[in-house]
Amino acid sequence: MLVSFVIPCYKSAKTVGNVVEDIQKLREDNSFEIEIVLVNDGSGKDTFDAIEELVGRYDNITGVDLAKNRGQQSAIMAGFKYAKGDIIVVSDDDGQTPVEAVPKMIRMLDEDDLDVVCARYVERGKRSAFRRLGSWVNDMMVKYFLEKPDDIDTSVFFTARRFVAEEMMRYQNPYPYMAGLLLRTTYRIGNLELEQKARLAGQSGYTFSRLFSLWLNGITTFSIKPLRFASYAGILFAMVGFIAIIILVIEKFVIPDVSLGWTSLIATNLLVGGVILLVLGVIGEYIGRIYLCLNKTPQYVERTVIGRNAKESQ
Repeated sequence: MLVSFVIPCYKSAKTVGNVVEDIQKLREDNSFEIEIVLVNDGSGKDTFDAIEELVGRYDNITGVDLAKNRGQQSAIMAGFKYAKGDIIVVSDDDGQTPVEAVPKMIRMLDEDDLDVVCARYVERGKRSAFRRLGSWVNDMMVKYFLEKPDDIDTSVFFTARRFVAEEMMRYQNPYPYMAGLLLRTTYRIGNLELEQKARLAGQSGYTFSRLFSLWLNGITTFSIKPLRFASYAGILFAMVGFIAIIILVIEKFVIPDVSLGWTSLIATNLLVGGVILLVLGVIGEYIGRIYLCLNKTPQYVERTVIGRNAKESQ
């Protein structure tokens, strides 16, 4: 059995070597073969230089250099293209993922009749309050907007059968989102509780803007609930406005000398105007993404492919 590790790399010249060494150790104690696909997500020459050095040292590594940064999700999709294994493992480049748990995850696929096994971290490495908040928001978003079952957790450290990766690759639009693609493919997803390691070096590449963009991708690509919320908001404020008109008319008849307030009028206009702009913004976000999809905006652009499966790019 061949197991393919797909690892998106971003500014990880100092850590990717350690990650690869940890994965290579799995070859010594297990009956399966291993290949590794390292995808440099447009993070500079030093990271790809480190990948080139690893390709020269080991015979089971494929290195992919993307022409520009497209985000972790797109880099994973690029790696799927060169992963030839019966089992596909997606991991991180910072040393935080306990890759030694992969054999157990593979056994779970057969023993529990699963298609995917995702890590469920019970103890995480040292993270900022911002990253903890971001993870919580992401979990809530996936649960509500993507209708994730309560007993399933998704993460970017997962092990999947080959058909799952092949089905995910059928998605060609420029906004891939791993949790959405996994849940769209199968509900046979299990979880293995693990402890996340401390980061070997550097810090997370996810800024607030990157996290927000990732959440927006998940919401607008795999759910129409924001559009429904916009409709509900319109109905709600139309009802409030109608009731307010009735109250004001009755008040005018009952108290002819009542003075209609300028402040309340301006406040109402600002509130309704804000809701209108919000609704238009949601609709515009969907229309913009439709335009980019019709324009065939690519998920990623490859600059160079080296190593084991480099001929696949020809």
